[in-house]
Amino acid sequence: MIGVEDYLSFLSGEYLADYVSEGGAAVKFVVPGDDPAAAMFMTGFASAAAQAGYAVASVDAAETRAHLLEQVFFDVARQIDWDWLAAVATTRATTAAGYPPPEGQGPSIEVLAAHHRVDHRELKRDLDRALQAQVQRDYAMVSEFRTAMLRLCQSQLHSGQISDAEHGAVIDWLRGDLRQISALRSALIFRRIGRHNARQLLFSLAHWLSVNDRAGLALVLDIRRLGFARRPSPEERHGHYYTKAALLDAYEVLRQLVDNTDEMSHLVVVVVASPAFLTDAGRGLDAYQALKLRVFDEVRDAVRDNPLSSLVRLGAP
Repeated sequence: MIGVEDYLSFLSGEYLADYVSEGGAAVKFVVPGDDPAAAMFMTGFASAAAQAGYAVASVDAAETRAHLLEQVFFDVARQIDWDWLAAVATTRATTAAGYPPPEGQGPSIEVLAAHHRVDHRELKRDLDRALQAQVQRDYAMVSEFRTAMLRLCQSQLHSGQISDAEHGAVIDWLRGDLRQISALRSALIFRRIGRHNARQLLFSLAHWLSVNDRAGLALVLDIRRLGFARRPSPEERHGHYYTKAALLDAYEVLRQLVDNTDEMSHLVVVVVASPAFLTDAGRGLDAYQALKLRVFDEVRDAVRDNPLSSLVRLGAP
């Protein structure tokens, strides 16, 4: 088994420092020896990723329905400061257009027009073109995500193009809190986030972070709850429990993430599982061969683990 500190150091040096931040992607399965080791690893990884400039999100299968990727995305979205990202992107666009905002002030039309002594109507046209080129034509992101980010950037300009209600509706749409999709019709967003598009939106988010002062997205997915075969007594229950069908759906979500690694960029997903993940025939890797064939190391050194492997066993701290 690899020590927790040793593996954290390896991930920091080999993945976080350059590989992922330069456009790579990885999905790692980590099996700590016990709960203290799991807590130590997740805390250490989040800290290392944050220090390396990543946006860090943690999703616990006990609190989020991990077998539904859209629910995973919604949980991640609630941990992202969307307005800060929009402000960074808008400032970048205004600077590229030749109108950098004054020190310590936001990129609103009124502030920029006064600072650069230009007509606000002409300024608005220039900035609209700059945002179109920077956001709407960035084809590394899917169309719906590009449109949503463009609306958030336009909101930063305070030009009247986007109302407060539309801005709030875009944020709610990203977080899964939007009640009626018709609220976004004027923003030219017509579909809810669901299983059909959540994966592409997650990948788009990682790219959006990478072009707006972040190294990318570091996602910690804690799936230890999947190993609970039976629910405890009602007074001891908390969070979500998974039927066998939901368990297999969750493993399919993970299988798809592994297979889609070539489509990702600036994204590292660390899946934290319990030891039963390797030994339980009913609820572990043996229950879903499609995932096992992709991550399980059938042939390995009996003494040393390979830190480059997709599946890594960690010793107790």
